[in-house]
Amino acid sequence: MNTTAIDTAPPAPSDYYSLTEAPPRNGTLLGFWIYLMSDCFIFASLFACYAVLGTEYAGGPTGADVLDLPGLAVNTALLLVSSVVFGFAMLEMARQRKGAMLGWLAVAGLLAAVFVSLEVREFLVMIADGAGPGRSAFLSSFFTLVATHGLHVTLGILWLIVLMVQTVKFGLNTDNVRRLRCLSMFWHFLDLVWVGVFSYVYLVGVLR
Repeated sequence: MNTTAIDTAPPAPSDYYSLTEAPPRNGTLLGFWIYLMSDCFIFASLFACYAVLGTEYAGGPTGADVLDLPGLAVNTALLLVSSVVFGFAMLEMARQRKGAMLGWLAVAGLLAAVFVSLEVREFLVMIADGAGPGRSAFLSSFFTLVATHGLHVTLGILWLIVLMVQTVKFGLNTDNVRRLRCLSMFWHFLDLVWVGVFSYVYLVGVLR
């Protein structure tokens, strides 16, 4: 009797990814793009809340009373310049000039830290003047939106510090380059969000 042999050999290791194998590079970037899209939904929701509640003053101060446009213009310039400086760092990374890249990253992080410090100072002054987040729906939505952006910037600074340490220790290897590119996207994304905050929350808020 002739029988047909059944091939029961296990698949070759190349047929699937090992559990200990690093994920593909484009998979990391795709996952990070998905994260940025989720952040877009978060900020879109906060902008929508502000659009509904931004004129509900409950007899309290209005945007024109509490918002300092000249000071915010300086703060906005700091964040935008930090984004440009981060772009210079990415150019140096492409040239494999680690020292110059780290220098530009340090400047970008310092500018972002000053931005956050001035934002915290603005919050403290407003609260001291009786314009805290519990005063009205306008101030609640304002503090929530602006503070959420400030929290993102703070996390970006911490991420930047970690990557700078890793780059000093391990150099511009494939993993660090990929992580720095993800941080670059995150950094520029926060700048775009802030342009929306400054234009709609501050400028429109003062003119209402």
